[in-house]
Amino acid sequence: MAEIPLGEAALTPREIVAYLDRFIVGQKDAKKAVAIALRNRWRRKMVPDHLQEEILPKNIIMIGPTGVGKTEIARRLARLASLPFLKIEASKFTEVGYVGRDVDSIIRDLMETAVGMVRKEEEERVAARALENATNKVLDLLTRRPTFEEVDPVETDGTSRRRQKLRQQLEAGLLDNQEVTISVQDKAFHPMIEIFGSQGMEQMGVNLRDMMGNMFPAKRKERKVSAREALRLLEQEEAAGMVDSDKVTEEARRRVEQSGIVFLDEIDKIAGRESAHGPDVSREGVQRDLLPIIEGTTVSTKYGPIRTDHILFIASGAFHVSKPSDLIPELQGRFPIRVELEALSRNDFRRILVEPENSLIRQYTALLKTEQVQIEFSDDGIDAIAELAVLANERLENIGARRLYTILEKLLEEISFDAPDIAGGRMLFTRDEVMRRLGPLVQDQDMSKYVL
Repeated sequence: MAEIPLGEAALTPREIVAYLDRFIVGQKDAKKAVAIALRNRWRRKMVPDHLQEEILPKNIIMIGPTGVGKTEIARRLARLASLPFLKIEASKFTEVGYVGRDVDSIIRDLMETAVGMVRKEEEERVAARALENATNKVLDLLTRRPTFEEVDPVETDGTSRRRQKLRQQLEAGLLDNQEVTISVQDKAFHPMIEIFGSQGMEQMGVNLRDMMGNMFPAKRKERKVSAREALRLLEQEEAAGMVDSDKVTEEARRRVEQSGIVFLDEIDKIAGRESAHGPDVSREGVQRDLLPIIEGTTVSTKYGPIRTDHILFIASGAFHVSKPSDLIPELQGRFPIRVELEALSRNDFRRILVEPENSLIRQYTALLKTEQVQIEFSDDGIDAIAELAVLANERLENIGARRLYTILEKLLEEISFDAPDIAGGRMLFTRDEVMRRLGPLVQDQDMSKYVL
């Protein structure tokens, strides 16, 4: 079933949890917390204006081992309501003064995401007009005629009939390979501009690209392409030209400031106090740099200043070595909602294999079906895969549900390789078959380090 973005007003907490249940097994507490957080975004819009500014988002910190669904919960939440969403690893940032990304780039990246989202929506809105204009331009090229604005309005019946016939052929795909010459924008960047987009200099790169773009407008160049490709390129150009960039920017800014979501992964990697040397030297500094953005500040972007007061921040970490109390007190206070995610059991692994709409069993079955190869899994075969995943996690590092990917890849390696040569074949994976292929590898701890 395709995901259909819903408006925030249509989402009750119970409906949000039901949606998340379609893709994520268990973790009811985490689902409930994010459902309430999303619903509160809508509730805030319903209160009197003088109160809206005072109601701040209740940021969430999710604590739990890797591979139990923390990232997937946040990602599905953003898709559900079609909100600007950015996932970023906190460990990528360093304290101001060190080589690395600055924390303001979080908001700049989120704004870029929102602009792309709104622009796509606007282009879809004008898609029909853009296609019609592009079709006319391609027909002009095929008939070697100037555009309609330049032509005498009196056309002979023969020319009109020929154009109509060409339109029918173009729409039917009969002219896809017909070559035409079109003029398109040359989007190549100046090499000097790209240099300034590197680490720690994002904003300088942004400003320089804008300045150079204004001083040296994009040139146009001629390209010989098929009629099908010409229609695609011209349709894109027409749609882009119909979109009001100022309107896109303003709507994107509104969405970021009022409904944006930032998912800070691996926040445990920046927990802890200063150490005298080594990579830990800027951990507390990164936390202090993050604090103003999470508390509420204004960040300069190429699209103008962005306020972060009402952006929802969801942080997550395994906290194997450190603990949440190792974060600086000010940062802890900005994440009032804490949710602990549970480790996965054998039954959870079994459910993950079969229950979600995008379950791994469904994915691999669909992939091999493209080669006319049918694979099936018996109930005891699925149980065996779940048991082996648990065993591998116990003997090696516990990577949660991600272990299922490695298990299934190894299990299906042979049939995936042979699939083009055995079209029409069928394979049933029973418990005996699964254990025959994988059992010895999991039992051999030295070998399992390399294959599982």
